[in-house]
Parts: sequence; C-alpha cells; structure tokens
Amino acid sequence: MGKVRRLSRTLAIAGVAAGTWFGATAAQAADTIKVGILHSLSGTMAISETTLKDAMLMLIEQQNAKGGLLGKKLEAVVVDPASNWPLFAEKARELITGDKVDVVFGCWTSVSRKSVLPVFEELNSLLFYPVQYEGEESSRNVFYTGAAPNQQAIPAVEYLMSEDGGGATRFALLGTDYVYPRTTNKILRAFLNAKGIADEDILEEYTPFGHSDWQTIVSNLKEFSSQGKKTAVVSTINGDANVPFYKELANQGIKAEDLPVVAFSVGEEELAGLDTTPLVGHLAAWNYFMSVDTPENDAFIEAWHGYIKDEKRVTNDPMEAHYIGFNMWVQAVKQAGTTNVDAVRQAMYGQQVKNLTGGVAEMHVNHHLSKPVLIGEIQDDGQFETVWETSGTVIGDAWSDFIPESAKLTADWTYPWVCGNCEKPKYLGN
Repeated sequence: MGKVRRLSRTLAIAGVAAGTWFGATAAQAADTIKVGILHSLSGTMAISETTLKDAMLMLIEQQNAKGGLLGKKLEAVVVDPASNWPLFAEKARELITGDKVDVVFGCWTSVSRKSVLPVFEELNSLLFYPVQYEGEESSRNVFYTGAAPNQQAIPAVEYLMSEDGGGATRFALLGTDYVYPRTTNKILRAFLNAKGIADEDILEEYTPFGHSDWQTIVSNLKEFSSQGKKTAVVSTINGDANVPFYKELANQGIKAEDLPVVAFSVGEEELAGLDTTPLVGHLAAWNYFMSVDTPENDAFIEAWHGYIKDEKRVTNDPMEAHYIGFNMWVQAVKQAGTTNVDAVRQAMYGQQVKNLTGGVAEMHVNHHLSKPVLIGEIQDDGQFETVWETSGTVIGDAWSDFIPESAKLTADWTYPWVCGNCEKPKYLGN
C-alpha cells in the first residue's frame, strides 16, 4: 500500500507540473473527504469559537444532503486546541498527517493562526481563517476570509472621527496582549497620526487573555476622556474578558453618548450572555450582522435554528466568513475535480459566493475577500442596528498602506507571480 500511495502522489505532482490535474491522491482514494475543524471548545476563547465549530458541522451536513462532493460524503474531524496556542500547532499537524484531512477551517486569535502557519506551509495544506485580523501577513496556504484592517479597523475609526460618529479627536486603544491588537493598533496609531492626531491624544493599554478586573482601567478611561476633547474607545479585547469589561463600563455609568466604544471582536455571540441595556449605543464594526434584512440571511438564520434546535442561538460575522469560505472551497474542488491542494488553491481565485448582506464575495489573488463594511449600534436585545455601511464591497489588503515598509508590498499567489510580500510593480502605482 505504501508503494501505491507514493506512486499516486508522484502522479499528482507530475500532473501539477504539466498544468493538468490527473492522478489520484491517497485522500481521493478514501471513502470520504475529510474536513478538519480547529476551534477552541474550552478555555478563554470557547465563548467565541464553539459556535464556529457548530456552524461548520451544519455546513458539512448541508453539503452531504446535496450529495456530498465529488461523489463522496464529507466527514468532519473536530479537535479542541483548548485556547492553548502551542496546542493549535500540534492539533493542526495531527489533523493533516494523522487524520489526513483535505482542508482545515479554524483558529480565531492571530496567535493561534501564527502558531499553525508553519505547519500548514511545511505540509502544504490549506487553512480557511474566518476572523478579522491585523494583516501584515500573506501565506499561500491560508485563505483569510475575515476582515483585514482596511475592511474593519480603519473604516471604524474614520466613522468615529466623522460628524455622524461624534467627531472624536482623542482615542483610547484597548486590547488583549497579543499580536492582533498590537499590530492593529500600530496601524491605527499611524493612521491617526496621518490625520493629525498627536500621540498625547492616544492612550494605548493591553491586558492578558481572560482579564477580569477592569475597575482601574475604566476609571483611567473616564479621566482620559474628561480633558475637554471628544474621546472614543477602540477595543481589540478578545474572548471572555469582554464580559467583565462591558459590565464595568455599566458599573461606572459610562454611556455611549459620552464615551463610545467600538469593538472589533464583540458580536452577537459575545453579547448573548450580557444584559445589554446599559450598553445600548456602543458600537461594533463587522462585515455582517444577524439583523441584516436579506433573503440570504433569513435563509441562513432559519437553517441555523433548524440545525441547532434553539431559536435563541444567534449568528455572527465569523460564521458568515466560514459560510463563504466553505462554499468557495466546495466550488473550487468541483472546478478542479480533485481535493489536491495545489489544484484547489488555483481554482479558488475568482470564486464568487453570495454573501449574507445582499452582495457578492469574491476571492482575490492575495487570498482575501471583497467584503462590505458595517458599523452597528448595540441594541437592548443584544442585536446591532446598522448605522453606517459602505456602498459596495472592499477588497482586503494583506499589507497596510499606513505602515511604510508594508505600503510598498503586494501579494499575488497566481502563477507565475506567486509571491506574498513582493514590491508593487511600478505600473500598479506607489
């Protein structure tokens, strides 16, 4: 059997080199097509990631009800990396080499994505990453279906600075202490400086995962915002630390009209465990809200409630990202006629899927989606009312225009370009 598998792999590689996708891999010869699900089901990130596991199981069940893929059923392989960043890498390797999965959907925090990245690149497997992130990365083995900073963080701060958003001229950047908040805030500080906001008008503070004692920090926020300039808070706080943070805002009587908070990691799922009455008016920036009124969203919510058998369970932005990414992967596999990673990767470029907000998501050669940007106000029922949105979709940038060393870079993974951090050709400008 070992000789047969090695021969099959050789034929597949030869097919790639020739520009055709003939030959059968060991995975194709199996009875099922295996889909890895790499989300924390315990620990500090379980509050956000468990629902993504459930969403993936629903999508796989739906596809199997349609007859599966390439004549085979999809098989979900679920692991729990338990909010333990090194364990993410171990579980990723286990999925790829042990379980022989054909693709992986997973991770939430950027530190978990950074942990698994070398594994996916070493073993040439595909990860679909469904959460907003800091950019400043481009891998041929990752499709980033969540928002890049130009699809969330930058538009949110522009809104806060606008007349409609309150005209803020002072900003508190609060984040969990890891790569996503720190890199996002590096970009935001550069953006704010470019808009004439001095460093003395930017407060930046970080707390550990699971942080629970917010009294001092919120008191400092009140002091920072009492110095005669309209102030706003930009939150990159992740996981279950959001629950005591928002409770402390309410305890100290901070209202949105006085000190608005815009969050990038708080959606319907995180608000589900809170009394949101004191939080009405605070903001979140995403690419999807459950409250969006479209036929596509209505159908998705109905299917979700039917699958989970609980009409109180909410939907959220990363679920939509998995919905888009999964359906694009299915289309790419059908187009390629194989689950071979190199074939599927090339077939992904230009794939289009209707998003849930009434538009169309497209996968670009930089491995990012085109997405709308929505800013919503928290309502007393834990939902969001959209107060601002882009007129169309925005293409995600792998590299930020506000970081000098990044502004000159581009990502294009199509042959023969195949580069994630090349300098932009002159004909592209810059």
